[in-house]
Amino acid sequence: MTGAPSQPLLRVEAPGPFTMVQDLGRPGRRGFGVTPSGAMDRFALSAANLLVGNPEGAAALECALSGPTLVALSNCLVAVTGADFGPTLNGEPVPAWTGIFMAEGDRLAFTGRVWGARIYIAVAGGLAAERWLGSAATYSLVGRGGFHGRALKAGDELLAAAPAPRPAVAELMLPAQSRPPYDEEPSVAAIAGPHLRRLSAPSRRVFFRELWAVGRDADRMGYRLEGPELEISGPDLVSFGLSMGCVQVPPAGQPIVLMADHQTAGGYPVVAGVARVSLPLVAQLLPGDHLRFREVSVEAAQSEWRRLRASLDSLRQ
Repeated sequence: MTGAPSQPLLRVEAPGPFTMVQDLGRPGRRGFGVTPSGAMDRFALSAANLLVGNPEGAAALECALSGPTLVALSNCLVAVTGADFGPTLNGEPVPAWTGIFMAEGDRLAFTGRVWGARIYIAVAGGLAAERWLGSAATYSLVGRGGFHGRALKAGDELLAAAPAPRPAVAELMLPAQSRPPYDEEPSVAAIAGPHLRRLSAPSRRVFFRELWAVGRDADRMGYRLEGPELEISGPDLVSFGLSMGCVQVPPAGQPIVLMADHQTAGGYPVVAGVARVSLPLVAQLLPGDHLRFREVSVEAAQSEWRRLRASLDSLRQ
């Protein structure tokens, strides 16, 4: 940890199964074989940070499947965004997507998952964390970044990376209409990929029409989708660079959506790319959930993102 004050802010009483420190990732390292990592739902992490006055890329907690129990060791301002895990403060329900003041001794906990896969918890001042290659994002595969390169454990104490912004403003909130449409069955905006024409014409129609299920083989690297077998053809490809949101189709014909810890290069055809505006929706899916791809142009995808991005910008005002 670097540059952190000596007074801890939060103690982990119960960590939940997959709670780790993330930020917006480490771009620019793919050429060295290092994935960007970072938050799966970057919109939710950015919003949590802005709600407590942090830069949107400050280090925060990503919690999957269930939330942690955190005890305040000193007064702090926090925000919970992303999925709905039933946040409570000292046993009483509190709103998500809202700045919440915690006094020393207060306990933030969660009653259980209502929908979605991941929540984000930001603290005013950001979390102190080990930085690797310019980022605090935890990359657990190599044990680097975040909190000693691992998920949190009971008894861990979290410190602020910097003094909390002043003035601290509780109850700043982002209304539901300004968030991604998490409560709907995901209609995922997708841009035609460089190898879309390798799919047969019937398979192209199927890809953009059918309902796909997230299979059991789904993690921070990517989701294998289940549905009709796609017919793909063409010679082998030389490995090329990949990014989050690429949709690959291996010879078996079942698509794979790459996520935050994706491999940096590969040779399976990329038939589509999930538009940035829809990545938060995909990030909140679990095995058994469904999605449908809708083809959009680059211009339409950019327009949709600008509208959503304006919601984050409104929190700066």
